[in-house]
Amino acid sequence: MAQKYDFIVVGAGILGIFHAYHAAAMGLSVLLLEKNPSPQGATVRNFGQVVPSGMPQGKWQEYGIYATRLYKELQASAGLNIRCEGSTYVASDEEEMTLLEELHKINTANDYPSAMLTAEEACHRLPGLKRSYAKGALYFPEEITADSRVLASQLIDFLRENIGVVYRNRQNVTACAYANGVCTVQTATGDVYHASQVALCNGSDFQALFPSLFYAANIEVTKLQMLETKPQTGYSLPGNVLTGLTIRRYESFRECPSYQAMDHDAAQPELRALGIHLLFKQTAEGTIYLGDSHEYQDAPDAGLLGYELDETINALMLKEARRIFGLPHWEIRKAWYGIYAQHKADAIFQHTLDGHIHIATAIGGKGMTTAAGFAKENIEAIFNLQP
Repeated sequence: MAQKYDFIVVGAGILGIFHAYHAAAMGLSVLLLEKNPSPQGATVRNFGQVVPSGMPQGKWQEYGIYATRLYKELQASAGLNIRCEGSTYVASDEEEMTLLEELHKINTANDYPSAMLTAEEACHRLPGLKRSYAKGALYFPEEITADSRVLASQLIDFLRENIGVVYRNRQNVTACAYANGVCTVQTATGDVYHASQVALCNGSDFQALFPSLFYAANIEVTKLQMLETKPQTGYSLPGNVLTGLTIRRYESFRECPSYQAMDHDAAQPELRALGIHLLFKQTAEGTIYLGDSHEYQDAPDAGLLGYELDETINALMLKEARRIFGLPHWEIRKAWYGIYAQHKADAIFQHTLDGHIHIATAIGGKGMTTAAGFAKENIEAIFNLQP
């Protein structure tokens, strides 16, 4: 006999988790389905950097600010492995310094705290940062770092144990339809579930449900490579560290007055051709995450991105990382890639089928930062609730 819920969420990545969280917090009965034994997609293969400072002004930065506060509220009750150590953007030249100064002014006007650092102050804050690289920095004290490899599992445990969400893994959804006033969700194992509303938060999995819709939706899939060093004994690197090519890449800087007039193509073209920009984060274990790169294919051709790691990309990232930091050692213990989807024209892909099946995916690389805020607003819209 099929089980009935108010709301079913398909996909237990960060978007699906927060759709389930907000629906359950509003008193709805919620079922969260995950096709794998545990989440395997972009939510667990990223840096875990929660950086509203990198978001465009307006609602997307506001989503990020809301998410930062919510993570902090949930830290104790949900046992989240997060650190509140801020984000530091390090400029490598005068053009990037100009963008930092302009973004600082923008955020000061918006009452979002930040502080300009001299090169010497940046090197003091970030041990091992090379003075030959740093021209100055911009520090955002409110931002956080999460352990992305365990965050989803910690949040799912909290949903199950504290707010009544029913979670079922190994549930590969093969059909979802609305008829006669009810949504029916079927899985490959033969399970059938009913609900009044369904959210499909399917990450970059476009083959199982409604493939023709996704293939025609102007979505591209991105492959990113990342590296992790062995533990850095006796060394501490605080918070999120974002460097020069990141400044030239992130959306918030594109809104700075000087951005359009700058010749960004001239800045390290070999790295930019592969979408490389260097981020750093130290884990609780003492290892350093560094990367990443970006290779693109349209959604129908996502398989062309391949399953292998490109060692040339890894070598270029490591070379650039050594130009920026002097770590105690550069021994790499892990290398991997992540996949995420993004819409080419919009910040996220949303589509509703039959008024009751609500698709939300292709959020790009900003899911960890903005999903909690976006999901809250989306749940309010789906169930016609006032914020």
